[in-house]
Amino acid sequence: MKKPLILVTNDDGISAPGLRTLVRCMSTIGDVIVVAPDSPQSGMGHAITINNTLHLDKVDIHDDNGVMAAYSCSGTPADCVKIGLQEIVEQTPDIVVSGINHGSNASINVIYSGTMSAAIEAGIEGIPAIGFSVCDYTWDAHFDHAQNAITTIVKEALAHGIPKGVVLNVNIPKATDTPIQGIKICRQARANWKEKFDKRTSPMGKQYYWLTGTFELLDKGEDTDEFALAKGYISVVPTQFDLTAHHVIQDINNWNLDA
Repeated sequence: MKKPLILVTNDDGISAPGLRTLVRCMSTIGDVIVVAPDSPQSGMGHAITINNTLHLDKVDIHDDNGVMAAYSCSGTPADCVKIGLQEIVEQTPDIVVSGINHGSNASINVIYSGTMSAAIEAGIEGIPAIGFSVCDYTWDAHFDHAQNAITTIVKEALAHGIPKGVVLNVNIPKATDTPIQGIKICRQARANWKEKFDKRTSPMGKQYYWLTGTFELLDKGEDTDEFALAKGYISVVPTQFDLTAHHVIQDINNWNLDA
């Protein structure tokens, strides 16, 4: 049987350990093409490059199967998918996978995530797509505990398909001595970031700011991604990119909007 074609990308950059782990996993399933940012692009959301040029450079990724050709892109994660589909792949991929992100993209984090925005860009193009994240923000995060689950989820997605307009957001607990408890299909937890700007002064006397914040979970439900992760489970949230609040349309139709 013909191997599936898999496009791999991320937001932590072409040299990120999480990307290399995802490439190894996908190489056991199909033929892999890598297009990833040439530098970290975390928190870029669905930004695209429109006021600058884009550059693609061919690089080598060394894995257990030898040397694999890959491409580093000067743009954002969404740019990587766009240019990868238009300029690199010769046929439509069977699936696009993004990650493995260094850090959680559960709950409200999905809004800001470059990892998930890359997957969503593929979904917009009608291609099945999954974003993978491990809840460990360190550069030397451990990913070995996630590989079996990632491979299983991708194989199942290829076998069963993902509905049009839906992208899977998969978050995996940080590696600990306790094994992963399983995989749960969840909804996105209601949460927010309480931001704070750390105001400082440079040696030249100019003020500058560092954005900091505290994650606030506002959801007590036991069917959410945050609850599953806290209990040691992998969370899988079917995520849609149609932002229309369909249930509110009728209410707003009752407004008196005559000019």
